[in-house]
Amino acid sequence: MKGRRPPSREHLQGLDSGLVVRGHGRHYLVQVDGGQRVQCVPRGKKSDAVVGDRVRWLPTSPGEGVIEAIEARRNLLYRQDEWRSKSFAANVDQLLVLVAVEPVFSESLLSRALIAAAEAGIEARIALNKTDLPGVDAARQRLAIYTAMGVEVMELALKREPEVSLARLKPWLQGATTLVLGPSGTGKSTLTNLLVPDARAQVGEISVALNSGRHTTTHTQWYDLGAGAVGEGAWLDSPGFQTFGIQQIGAMRLASLMPDLSVHAQGCRFANCTHRQEPGCTVRAALEAGRIAASRYRIYLELFEELGGR
Repeated sequence: MKGRRPPSREHLQGLDSGLVVRGHGRHYLVQVDGGQRVQCVPRGKKSDAVVGDRVRWLPTSPGEGVIEAIEARRNLLYRQDEWRSKSFAANVDQLLVLVAVEPVFSESLLSRALIAAAEAGIEARIALNKTDLPGVDAARQRLAIYTAMGVEVMELALKREPEVSLARLKPWLQGATTLVLGPSGTGKSTLTNLLVPDARAQVGEISVALNSGRHTTTHTQWYDLGAGAVGEGAWLDSPGFQTFGIQQIGAMRLASLMPDLSVHAQGCRFANCTHRQEPGCTVRAALEAGRIAASRYRIYLELFEELGGR
């Protein structure tokens, strides 16, 4: 049996364009010009659209339609383990990785998110929340490594100093599509509710519309920041995570996506150096000289092995 012929360019150009703002299973909420949102399902069996995708869709009834095609993406941020992949969002301008003084953050998880962003070509920054808690000095010391390799770190106290925290974020958020990632308990919901005061109501309405059952962040959610306190832009809230696979990245590409290693890797004697035991390795020389943090090198070794490196 022959498969369905893909729609022609002429057919697609005649269809309405929209933005995917939420998805659950095979059901998507697509925002069209003017801000109206319609419920759509994909044509065929595949459900490949993700939040941030521009799609071409065909109305089928009032408030409903069918997604005929996904327009070309600028980027796609996702995680992948041995069994499946999980997409966060497409066509993102920048990533904010939110960590906190408590619970103590995992440098391995943080590094994985930054590596995935680098692989997708997305600018990333780190925000440290709960800086009003006693463990802040230890957290700052751990993040100093990332500041030294060129990643900006912003400090926030979202519950104690919400206005001050927002003032630090606003210049960076203006006019951009920003995805926030972070483990559970870091304050993502608090931050989202500060930026989008009716966020809880929006999640509830969308959960009902898509019949997703839960009114919590289980899928990436798009919020228009509009012309409010932040200015034009979009905020994409994502579910908390406890694991972050990066199986989409080859082991031999890993060092090039870690700035503190890549800056030293150019001088290695062998082009295929794995930076483990080869003679003439300038990465190991930098490690021994204290120019690469031991914790970051341990993460590199852990990930290299995880990605099947030999």
